[in-house]
Amino acid sequence: MTRQLTIGAAQSGPIPRDQSRADALERLIVMLREGHQRGCDLVVFTECALTAFFPHWLIEDPAELDSYFETAVPGPDTQALFDEARRLGVGFHLGFAELAEVDGEVRHFNSSILVGPDGVEIGRFRKIHLPGYSEPRPDHPFQNLEKRYFDVGDLGFDTWRAFGGTVGMCICNDRRWPETYRVLGLRGAELILLGYNTPSNNPDYPEMNPLVPFHNRLSMQSGAYQNGAWVVGVAKAGEEEGVMQLGQTMIIAPSGEIVAQATTLQDELIVHTCDLDATRPYKEGIFHFGKNRRVEHYGPITSQTEAEPPG
Repeated sequence: MTRQLTIGAAQSGPIPRDQSRADALERLIVMLREGHQRGCDLVVFTECALTAFFPHWLIEDPAELDSYFETAVPGPDTQALFDEARRLGVGFHLGFAELAEVDGEVRHFNSSILVGPDGVEIGRFRKIHLPGYSEPRPDHPFQNLEKRYFDVGDLGFDTWRAFGGTVGMCICNDRRWPETYRVLGLRGAELILLGYNTPSNNPDYPEMNPLVPFHNRLSMQSGAYQNGAWVVGVAKAGEEEGVMQLGQTMIIAPSGEIVAQATTLQDELIVHTCDLDATRPYKEGIFHFGKNRRVEHYGPITSQTEAEPPG
């Protein structure tokens, strides 16, 4: 008997800057209901799914910046999603900007939460690899101010027993780093959930623009294969406040194969039934650490600062 889990990856189209939280949340609820109609056990929403992706412009008023953050989830702006999930018996993953007090200090995080079909929080993650820069760059067509607006996540890469397997989370730029998948893999992750707001072009390195879609697929497919895990990558898509977002929401098997992918740049739910036991040949065979890896034979490791330059 295999462990079958039907997952809906709920891509978000553009969220206008002036769209209310209530309207944005209703769009998510519509996709949650569609997921229920299509037999989903779990629906995965994207990064910062409740608002436009505000790091793309400069915000100098602290009160205005804080208005994009949630002080509690569930809270007044999100309770309806939790209530509907409980009513339908469908779990969900939600990315949001989190305002939290840590050791008596107010912190700003780019966060995600995993919620069970009973509407109760299972786990929480805070983004670790923050891209972009702290100071605005006036010569750029849009900004990437995550380092200005967010603190580095402080919860590490954790996993939870949920939905019949072992689940981990990461967010956007985390997906580009092999350490993300490796740590989650070492912690037994069979399913990795993530959202991303990725522009279709890179103002810092415009010569890489044609590679943006390829690098998006490459990072998630290689992470899935090398760690024997299902990866569900859910995007913001379409032109939002002058920024074209990549889209390419996809579900990737432990083989590294893309088994479902969005075809639009709008709100779109793609669905696939994932066999969690399909992770076994990779975790128990090809990439079993105890059977196949002997670290002592790697040779001495020299730090990058001590290494001799090539040539």
